[in-house]
Amino acid sequence: MEITAAMVKQLRESTGVGMMDCKKALAETNGDMEAAVDWLRTRGLAKAAKKADRVAAEGLVGVATAGTKAAVVEVNSETDFVARNEQFQTIVGNIAKLALDADGDVVKLGEMPYPGTGHSVSAELTEAIAKIGENMNLRRTQTVTVTDGVVESYIHNAVKAGMGKIGILVALESTGDKAALSALGKQLAMHIAAAQPQAIAPEELDQEVVARERAIILEQVKESGKSADIAEKMVEGRMRKYFEEVTLLSQVFVIDGETRVGDAIKNAEKEVGAPVKLTKFVRFALGEGIEKVETDFAAEVAATAGVK
Repeated sequence: MEITAAMVKQLRESTGVGMMDCKKALAETNGDMEAAVDWLRTRGLAKAAKKADRVAAEGLVGVATAGTKAAVVEVNSETDFVARNEQFQTIVGNIAKLALDADGDVVKLGEMPYPGTGHSVSAELTEAIAKIGENMNLRRTQTVTVTDGVVESYIHNAVKAGMGKIGILVALESTGDKAALSALGKQLAMHIAAAQPQAIAPEELDQEVVARERAIILEQVKESGKSADIAEKMVEGRMRKYFEEVTLLSQVFVIDGETRVGDAIKNAEKEVGAPVKLTKFVRFALGEGIEKVETDFAAEVAATAGVK
């Protein structure tokens, strides 16, 4: 029997399963819609689709390095319990390694072949949803490379080597001693985990965010009733303070609590034996920016039991 696009669409709408799986289900069942639904259910795919609208803000951040290149990924689950599941951890580790060749493209990463399965990363996650019983998704990825230097990674709150709650990548370009450079990179990565800089320097900040911050400070100063020239100086002073708080090179280095990060890098050049340039950093904190739905567990139980 010919499997039409309309049939695939109907099955997809009724189950929420991806088009390719729907097409395969219809082919396997000779176009019988009910049998196709059962075919999907027996393989856990329809069950997985029902979970796809549930918020997944837990999970793991994973990192992988290969020479002068490193990658970081965030793979989400619904609960922290799943993040401690060995199968889930294996998936995150494998995806992180694959991300080295994805160049920060999460769509490309999702379409890459998952090792030893004959299907994609996205399909592997779909199968894991059915087996583990929670919604999961590959949220984002980034890569960092250097021409001559080191790329260091750091995982905060690690549950296993290379994966945890916060993942940091730091790229340092230098022709100097790589061991000394690596030690500096590790310290910088720990600083970034703690201090949460938004950019390396002021010119790399989102200018809309900077403009909004300046506007807020200006309104605050206007309410003070100061003269125009004094008000302008106050705005500039507060903006300098803002830049010191959010840009990496201007932050106070958490390692010693007194030196600016830019100065700490300059001081490290003596041990490295050559100029050092911090070219890029990436900071992934698990679940940041995801709106978590707060639920009343007692109310849920009562509702399920029919209690008013």
